[in-house]
Amino acid sequence: MKYIGMPIGMWALFAHSFRKQLPAVFGYDADMANGITRKAKPRYKEIICELPEFEKGDRFKANLVNCAMIGAFILSMPEHPDVEQLTEYYAKAMMTKPMKWFCRRSGNNKFTKKDINGESANRKRAEPFKSYYPCQS
Repeated sequence: MKYIGMPIGMWALFAHSFRKQLPAVFGYDADMANGITRKAKPRYKEIICELPEFEKGDRFKANLVNCAMIGAFILSMPEHPDVEQLTEYYAKAMMTKPMKWFCRRSGNNKFTKKDINGESANRKRAEPFKSYYPCQS
């Protein structure tokens, strides 16, 4: 995947919040938080560049880009956090004002005709992969 479009936008939108939560959740000082962020950016680009391109309109692209971002920060920390700390960190880092607005806004679009059509299109795209997941019908 190219480091343009959504990946660069996600970095621009959330990097400050991810850096800001390092001292709040993990107790790092400001210099350490800045250092982790400086290390995380090239790792993020590296992870993104190794990912395959997604189809236009794929709903899971944002999830994968967010996973790349938190992965880059984790890999840049001197010690890997436990699950509880990481859960708190990710929740606080992702809930920025723009994200809260987006969540409220997208919640209003659930179960509209457009949303239902989008879900149907995703099911059709996933049809060839059902043989990989025999437990699901």
